[in-house]
Amino acid sequence: MLWLLVLRMPGTLVNFDASKFPAMTKVLENYALGKWIPGDGDGKALYNAINGEEIARASSDGLDLEAMFNYGREVGSPVLRKMTFPERGRMLKALALYLTERKELFYQTSWSTGATRVDSWIDIEGGIGNLFAYSSLRRQFPNEPYYIDGDTAPLSKGGTFIGHHIMVPKEGVAVHINAFNFPIWGMLEKIAVNLLAGVPAIVKPATITSYLTQHMVQEIHKSGILPDGALQLICGSARNIIDFVGSQDVVTFTGSASTGKMLKSHPRIVDEAVPFNMEADSLNASVLGLDAAPGTPEFDLFVKEVRKEMTVKCGQKCTAIRRIIVPELYLEDVEKAIGSQLSKTVIGDPQVDGVRMGALAGQEQVSEVKEKVSQLLGESELVWGDLENFDVTGAEKGKGAFLSPVLLRNDDPFNKRSSHEVEAFGPVSTIIPYKTTEEAVEITKLGKGSLVCSMATYDNQAARDFTLGAASHHGRILVFNRDSGRESTGHGSPMPMLVHGGPGRAGGGEEMGGKRGVFHYMQRTAIQGSPTTLTAITNQYQYGGKQVESEPHVFRKHFEELNIGDTVTTAKHTVTVTDIVNFANVSGDNFYAHMDETSLEGTIFEQRVAHGYFILSKAAGLFVDAKKGPVLLNYGIDECRFTKPVYPGTTIGVRFTVKEKIDQEKRSEDDIAKGIVKFLVDVYDDEGETVALATILTMVKKIDQSS
Repeated sequence: MLWLLVLRMPGTLVNFDASKFPAMTKVLENYALGKWIPGDGDGKALYNAINGEEIARASSDGLDLEAMFNYGREVGSPVLRKMTFPERGRMLKALALYLTERKELFYQTSWSTGATRVDSWIDIEGGIGNLFAYSSLRRQFPNEPYYIDGDTAPLSKGGTFIGHHIMVPKEGVAVHINAFNFPIWGMLEKIAVNLLAGVPAIVKPATITSYLTQHMVQEIHKSGILPDGALQLICGSARNIIDFVGSQDVVTFTGSASTGKMLKSHPRIVDEAVPFNMEADSLNASVLGLDAAPGTPEFDLFVKEVRKEMTVKCGQKCTAIRRIIVPELYLEDVEKAIGSQLSKTVIGDPQVDGVRMGALAGQEQVSEVKEKVSQLLGESELVWGDLENFDVTGAEKGKGAFLSPVLLRNDDPFNKRSSHEVEAFGPVSTIIPYKTTEEAVEITKLGKGSLVCSMATYDNQAARDFTLGAASHHGRILVFNRDSGRESTGHGSPMPMLVHGGPGRAGGGEEMGGKRGVFHYMQRTAIQGSPTTLTAITNQYQYGGKQVESEPHVFRKHFEELNIGDTVTTAKHTVTVTDIVNFANVSGDNFYAHMDETSLEGTIFEQRVAHGYFILSKAAGLFVDAKKGPVLLNYGIDECRFTKPVYPGTTIGVRFTVKEKIDQEKRSEDDIAKGIVKFLVDVYDDEGETVALATILTMVKKIDQSS
């Protein structure tokens, strides 16, 4: 069967034959064990949300789920775990670039989910953006397959026994059970994290919109960028997938709280102590500050944000605003303003010019939202909208999954609790009045935990009071006002480098969050031993470990020639009063402890003390080899500590040791092949005690200019 679709693109009309796009084939295939496998039987019918036509069928019957787990563990996992963080990051970047070049293909398929161009942009380009974001994180990880976490822990008086932590990739698979509202973003925001960590994934999107997820997985498969076993896809039912998880696997779930709780309590999850991350739909709130009166920029921003969160994706977002909490003095103004904005929302076929809200994902969702609205109306008043009588542009209302925005009001939020307990997962929200900031905080907490809360205010003290009062019940809090309004990503946009999740009803989990999210797929292990042994294990020099005197000087060696522990023990210098005075004249630092011996009473100093930065500067003069060589530049200090006062007459020397090496990729063919070398600068005195410790970063040229 062929489907002829017409898609509105910027400035043009494009006709295309949907049969050319694999996601729109009659029977969706699952990607398992390195091949495309159709499910047995007729499967579940999937429908176009705009016109109600059947567009595909999906089934997972007949799939060997246990074999899929084993394939991921035995084929995908070993390859990913051997890759370094930079290699995994470059893999993600290559995939992001590849998908960006093909993004219009996904827009064409996305139309069938009821999404407008803006809705699809969030899903498609937002998802690809997560790949880019996590690719860039590779620079925050070592050039190793594992991560060295935190600082060394001294465990003995003499320093011969220390402890540290390493984090290695888990040897299982990440199982992602996703919701229907973001078929692409839901997958990419999760696999970006587990792939950077070195763990393969089995993705189970919601069946109703799985055809869009499948379309992208087919393009990913065509790219050949991911190693075999790194990604598998189930389009049909998840069936008994949890029966096969083990202690090295990780399960993430996005969807309803009831389903999430059922999965989380599965005996296999409990018995195997499987990490389970749950992100459940929640009754998110947005608060209009007491200072944000009608006519202020904050009032206008607030109304705009509410309207956007009610209509984007037809309100089918886990972060959408469900409770609109406003000062009771502004209640009528807010109702009128939001109602006015909603009245401008044209509902219909997203391909038609002027349509600003498409359809829900399917008729089942429409029925469910109507049922929830009916429950809410038992304790709330209808302010704007009509569940049955509304206009649809460019489509037949009875065939598509259309619904009007619905605005309710609950005048007694502390006694009428349905607004805090019932979620209509669509374009539905409830206005709730409050008297004081403290009361607003308490109202938000009645939702028993949410993914996000926001506040529109230009009163920073009110913002502080609200945030500190409400933070315990929310995974994210956005404060927006005239200063940030133009660049703010808004209430409903979780960011890759910040955690996405929330306590209580929201599931108690955390996704993304930059490095935090990567650690979710890794095992943290405490390691103990001598500094020399832990240096060998971590491939990072541990203070007190064996040092090998370098010949020639480390600044005469290329990146490949340097080894962890290579050390230069420098000549020595005796600090004088003249040194201190001259440094003060050059730097302008005439702090009394350096320049006025009569002012030292009541201080920790016995006599005038050398500037800490003089000690570091003099150390550089001692350890630097001045002739031109492989070292291109010194571009920073990671850490610096002055551990003991240096007085005139003290003799200092430096042990300059290769601490860590970080490979760098060439930005272009003409770029110099190089890497970053971290050196430990250990400045010691004539008693052999350390007076200063620092880590400096140098850029060092490679011998091999082709890599």
